[in-house]
Amino acid sequence: MRRILRYLIETLGSGGEAIHCQVVATRGSTPQKAGAAMIVDPMGGQVGTLGGGCVENEVKLAAIRRLGEPGAELHVHILDHDYAWADGLICGGRMEILTESLVGREPIAYFQTQLELIEAGEGYTEAVVLDPVKAELEVPLGTRFLFDSKGAFAAAWPKPSGFDAIARRIEPLENRPRVAVRDGIAFLPEPPRVRLIVVGAGHVGQAVAGLAAQADFDVWIVDDRSQYANAERFPDAKKIIVGPFEDVLPKLDINPHTYVLVVTRGHGHDQEAIFHTAGTRAAYVGLIGSKRKIRLIFDGLRELGLSDETLARVTAPVGLDIGSQSVAEIAVSITAQLIAVRNLGKSRLDSGEARSTEEPPIQVDDRRVTAASR
Repeated sequence: MRRILRYLIETLGSGGEAIHCQVVATRGSTPQKAGAAMIVDPMGGQVGTLGGGCVENEVKLAAIRRLGEPGAELHVHILDHDYAWADGLICGGRMEILTESLVGREPIAYFQTQLELIEAGEGYTEAVVLDPVKAELEVPLGTRFLFDSKGAFAAAWPKPSGFDAIARRIEPLENRPRVAVRDGIAFLPEPPRVRLIVVGAGHVGQAVAGLAAQADFDVWIVDDRSQYANAERFPDAKKIIVGPFEDVLPKLDINPHTYVLVVTRGHGHDQEAIFHTAGTRAAYVGLIGSKRKIRLIFDGLRELGLSDETLARVTAPVGLDIGSQSVAEIAVSITAQLIAVRNLGKSRLDSGEARSTEEPPIQVDDRRVTAASR
């Protein structure tokens, strides 16, 4: 979304025209969910995607026909057997896509505010009017409103009218609300970005960091070895901190939007990391390892004064049980669990709906991974 918004702002700022296309509601199986966006230029080029295939092509053609036309238009696509035959889409899905041709500098302020809210990482809610009559608002179809993480009005396009009534209908972001259409308004919440602190810069930490960054986590790396914790090995990390774990970890800014993954090279460092993070406000603290290793570490932490209640906050062993054998498979397993916690909540994980897996022996270049390389 950030790439789309930057492109849109740059295009409008240079005097160009762009057609903004966004999925605002879905039902059933669809190639993209509500909130997905695509920008189409007058030559038919695009930035972003609505899922590809026939739907996207139809939207592009309809968008180009709207060049120079004021206002927004709502398109409804039923993914029937024709789409299934052409694109392999499952029948029965429904997508509602709003298109609007934008030109001039007036819309820039709205999309600039949206970009700033994304960059801040605190979350926001976008409300899009799909039926002004049902919404009981005297605004055009496609009017957009932005509300910050606390539900305060931030911006509107094209008509900043009626936002007080909409603000009262917004669900708090801490409840991680789903996309919904209510009373003719599409509510598109963007929950706070999750910071993932990977403690340990070995092979597993490196693999998880790469996947987690692709999954839109803000990745921080902590290790006491600069030859492992560096930008060359972690090009997508937002921050890399090198130093003794006992010095670095107590000083980290850990809030309820922080996840901590402990994958260091040895039991002692694992224990040190859990000691400093298990009792914090982190929403997730995970530890890799076998059940025996975890039992030994927990026994040591109890001797250091950590309560069973605090240790119960630690997810150990980490990862979904997919029979992982290689570093890549372990990384997929762990990242999938992180996504599950972010999207579904830790209570679902604790109930057993997303089960953990032990750390199996893994091979890298036909050599067994040692503690020092993890």
